[in-house]
This record gives sequence, structure tokens and C-alpha cells, in this order.
Amino acid sequence: MAAAAGFTGGPSSEVGVSPEFGPAVKLKEPLPSDRPAHVPPDPWRAFASAPERGPGRIRRGLRVLGRALIHEYAVVTYIALAMAVALTWPALQYPLHTLPQDAADPARQAWQVAWGGHILLTDPVKLWQSNAFFPEVNSFAFGDSLLGYAPAGMLGAGPLAATLRYNILFVLAHALLLIGSYALVRQLGAGRTGAAVAAVAFAYAPWRLAQEGHLDIISAGGIPLALAMLARGHGWSMRRGFRRTHRSAGWAAAGWLVAAWQVSLGFSLGLPFLGVLGLILLGLLVRVPIRWWRRPVERPVLGWRLLATDIIGPLIVVGVAALIALPYFKSSGASTAIAEIKFFSPPLRSLLIGPAESRIWGGPHSVPRSSLAWPAEMSLLPGFVLYALALAGLAFSIWTLWQRLFLLAGLAGTVILTLGTNFFDGRWTYLPLFGHLPASVGSRIPGRLMLWVTLLLAVLAAGAVAEFVRRADHWAEHRIPPWPGPWLRAATMIPLVLVLVEGWNSTAHPVVPDQPTSMRTITGPMLVLPTGELTDQTVMLWSTTRFQRMANGAGGFAAGRQADLRRNVAAFPDQASVAYLKTRGVTTVLLLRGYVTGTPWERAGDVPVDSLGITREDLDDAVVFRLSPPANQPQQPGSNQPGSNQPGINPSGFPNQPGLGTQPGQGTQPGQGTQPGQTGQVILPGQTQPVSPLQTAGR
Repeated sequence: MAAAAGFTGGPSSEVGVSPEFGPAVKLKEPLPSDRPAHVPPDPWRAFASAPERGPGRIRRGLRVLGRALIHEYAVVTYIALAMAVALTWPALQYPLHTLPQDAADPARQAWQVAWGGHILLTDPVKLWQSNAFFPEVNSFAFGDSLLGYAPAGMLGAGPLAATLRYNILFVLAHALLLIGSYALVRQLGAGRTGAAVAAVAFAYAPWRLAQEGHLDIISAGGIPLALAMLARGHGWSMRRGFRRTHRSAGWAAAGWLVAAWQVSLGFSLGLPFLGVLGLILLGLLVRVPIRWWRRPVERPVLGWRLLATDIIGPLIVVGVAALIALPYFKSSGASTAIAEIKFFSPPLRSLLIGPAESRIWGGPHSVPRSSLAWPAEMSLLPGFVLYALALAGLAFSIWTLWQRLFLLAGLAGTVILTLGTNFFDGRWTYLPLFGHLPASVGSRIPGRLMLWVTLLLAVLAAGAVAEFVRRADHWAEHRIPPWPGPWLRAATMIPLVLVLVEGWNSTAHPVVPDQPTSMRTITGPMLVLPTGELTDQTVMLWSTTRFQRMANGAGGFAAGRQADLRRNVAAFPDQASVAYLKTRGVTTVLLLRGYVTGTPWERAGDVPVDSLGITREDLDDAVVFRLSPPANQPQQPGSNQPGSNQPGINPSGFPNQPGLGTQPGQGTQPGQGTQPGQTGQVILPGQTQPVSPLQTAGR
């Protein structure tokens, strides 16, 4: 019997299960839409709704691209680029023919970028043996190398390409400053308005305007960007602490790579940055074991991927720094710079004095600025608006009390380091950290640590602005409509407008002298006359067509030897100067008639040379002296290059020393080394004489 077997009647009936098989269950009845297999499909099914097809790969890719183009950081990038073009104008008005601030340091740094790209493509082994400063070795280490920009130097050739490249990098460096600082403050926990104020205050601080002629100092955007990436990779912010779900080994790896790139630009900013990264690693080494001990349930704190990144990343950064540092310590000019540190150490009042390039504070601060020993490196005003916002941020902020006290302690420490030897002679502060390093490493100007002072002030200011915006939004929630009105929105933007106006510049953009035609064909080793500390930097730019070896060179760290060179050739052509040049391996001397007025070489082109054992070829605008004429080779045409005339004496049009602006009573950079009274004295290679810190200023 079926019931005895535990089952009951037809296909649509309930199924009964005997107690030994468990409770009864009900079988699913066939639906009216179910049709037997032999019956044709229902024609009305064509009118039923069909499932929507998913987007294809192209459509999905376009959607991702569209979201990326309107992402917050994409919009920040657009704004940063537009602001960089506007606030550095007219840098891109005539980018092939002008340089920012002057034609001295920017010309030399344009040559540095070009040399890095050229030599890495042709002969990477000779990277540090540049064509300038012949016959010195490791001459590319006579200052910050800007090696991180070498890929850009691989594009184009010649002075016009080098000038264009420099102007583009100059504008992009300003944009990166804003992007990096915005990303850092946002990662720390501030809102968009607070981060925008901090970014503009950091990127366009008044003190930075005096450094517009130093691309290595302007190129600091990688510092806050790397810190932002490292904080993002570790899931840390000041407002929320560490969050496990926000950790990312990829962001941490990107942060370490950006840090390595920043260090490759030079040690002036890279060396303090390495110290900050070391402090961060030390904090992790202390924080992680404590977290493991206090909260064992939440192990692991970092995760093995992030831990591996934090081991490999610092090794890469240290490896890059060590490889770049080797030629600096091997350089023959690697003497310590304690005397220069003392000279360039700014007084405390310099934190309230704006540079001459500031359109707002340049004129009003001309009198206090004249009391500074070297205004270009001692006008360190970060902005009075930034001071006010940071002061407000100590009492009115989204940051906690302990965080504000920590920021205040860091601010005090960085200010003390910025003062150099003016704080208890730097005996326990600056000198133990930087005083024992070679001068060429770039730690001889303490005022450049103002970058860290400005960054901490910007974080404090962002806390105040973010708190003001938060309270404005909270107040608006209790009104109708429940959102801030236009006037309240405008009020929250006032700090941004004020810091933007205070960063308004009046930087000059002088025209770069045209490259002489003969520089495209002449070969070295050669010396270009007249020669001088400022004008040699333009000559270095002119050499970017062929990169021929030349004794000319400037950049601060070889100032003593270059001054000896200029003094020994002050009476050229005579027997002593010819003998001296031969000992240095120089075979060709180019005398530029258009630039010799007011220099010791004013009549050098008319002196007979038959008794000196050299030959002379007169060209329209230059004279070519051959000290060792090559056998069976015709003489090559000469060169037309600028001389060493002091600005204001020589009609060559070379600009004044950067940072001095148009202040009455301010002179140009001393230390040209072309003194007529010492024409008969010969100093052999390797012998140097003391050089004043003024001769190496501004490099």
C-alpha cells in the first residue's frame, strides 16, 4: 500500500513521510507557465521583459575614465596647473627665450638637466664628469644635480630646448607643490577648504619667491606628496588614527618611490627629508610592538605586504641617496661649510621680513631687508595670514589638543634649526646635524629649512579653517534651507583669497642671451673670455649643443678654484697666462669682443701673440686663440659668449644677483676674481686661496 510506504497520491498532492523519515514536506507544484517538452514555446514569451545586457569592456573603460577625470584629485590637478601657469606668469609667455628671476642660476640648472639627460643616453659611466669646470673631476657634484629631472633632459638639444624645458619644469614644480600639500592635509583629516588654504599657503609662501631662481628648492612637491602616500598606505590620519581597512601596500610603495625621486633632485632639501623619513620609521618601530602588546586580538598591525614594503622602500631610498652622495664626498671641494653656515644663518627677525620679489611686501620691507647679511636667503616670511591662521589653529581646530601641542613642538624645533648658528651658536642644534657634511651636499644654508616651518604652519591653519567650515555647516543645518547660503560659503573662502594674494609675486623674467653661432661647432678643451661667477652660468647653458669640455663653470662649490683661474688669466694673452692654461690642458681660448668692455680683457684682442707660441684668428665678433694648433687641421671659427663683467658695468645685459631685487644700495655678487692688479701672479692647478662666503652665495 502506498500510504504504508510513506507516500500519498498524485503529482500535485502533498508528500507524507513516516515518522522514522522525519516531518512531512510539500513538493513544488508545476507552474502554469511550465510547458511539457514536446509542446512548442509560448509565443507570448516574446513580449516579456528580458534581462538587461551588461556594458561591454569599452563602455566600462569609458565609465572608469569619466569617473577618474572628475575625481577630486583630478580636479585639484587641473586647478593646480592653472594656478601654476597664472602665478608664475610670464614664465610660459616666451618660454624659449626667458628664465625666471635671472639668467645666472636658472641657466646653470637648465644646463644640469640637459647634461643629465644627454650623458645618460650617450655615456652613463661619465655622469659625474661634466663638460664644465675642466679639468676638475666629479664636477657634476658641484651642487644639487637635479638628477631626477634627467628623463626630461633626454628630450631636445641645445640652449633653446634647455630653456623651454626649464620653464616647463619650473611651472610643473609649483603645481606639484600645491597637489602634494593638498593631498597631505586631506589625508591628515582636514576638509577640502582647509586643505586648499594649506596647499596655497605652502606652495606660494612669500619666502619662496626669493628662491624662484633655484629649481632645486622650488622642486619640493615630492615631500608632502610622499608623506601623503605613506600615510594613505598605512591607513593613518590625525583624525581617525590607524584603520586596518584603509591600509594599502601599493600606496606605501608609491610613497617610498616618490621619496627616492625627491632625494635624487638634490640634498639641499633631500637631506632633511631623509631625517624626517627616519623619524617616521622610528615611530613605526616603536608603535607596532606596543600595538601588538596592547591589542593582541588585532594582530597583525601592518600585514606582511605592508611590512615588506616598509623594509624594501627605505632600502631603495637609502640606496639612491648613497649612490648620489658618493661623488659629493669624493669631490676635491668636499670641505665642511661651518663658516658658510654661520654666514647664512638668519636672525629671528627674518621670519617677519618678506623678499624683494613679493609684490605685497617687497617695497614695505625694503628697509628691514637691508639689515640682513644676505637678503636672498634670509627673507623668510611665510605670510602674515598664515601666521594668524596657525595661531587661531592652536585654540580653534579640528585637531585634538595633544596633536596641536605636538605640532607646536615640531614648529619650535624647525624654527630653531632654521636659525642655524643664531640659536646658541648652533652647537646643540644645526651643527651636530649638518656641520660635518661637505659643503657641496647643500646643507650650508639653514634658511631653506623654512619649508618645514611653513608645512607645520599650514597644517595648523588647515585645522582652524576646517573647524570654521564645520561650525558653519552645523549652524546652517538649523535653518531653512538646511545648507550654507552663498554669503556663508563666501566667508569660508576668505582665508584662501588672503593667502593667495599674499603669495603674489613680482619676479623678473629676463631674456637669455642668444647662443653664439660658433658654440655649435667649436671643440674643447676651451676657455671662454671674459669669464665670471655669474656669466659663466650662461656659458654653461650655451654648451648644451655639443657639451664640449671647457674650463668655464660656476655654481658655488668650486668658487675658490674658479677664482684662481680668473685671476691667472686676467692678463691673457701673456706668457704666464698661456703657460697656466697649458698646465690645465686648455687648447683654445675664445675672446668675445662684444662683452669685454670694462674687463681686464678689453684690449686682449689687439695684443700681438707671435712671441707667445700661439695663433690667433680674428672673426667678426670674436677672437680665437689656439694654444696648441692641431696638425693638418684648419682653424675652427670662434665663439661669441658673455663675459664676467659686473652687471651695471658691462653692456652685456646680464642681470643682478637673485634675491636682491631693485633695492637701492644693494650690489651684485662679489667674487668675480678678475682683478687687474694681480695679472702677473700664477697659481698652479690644485692651489686655491680663501674664498668669502659671499662668493658662493645663492647656490
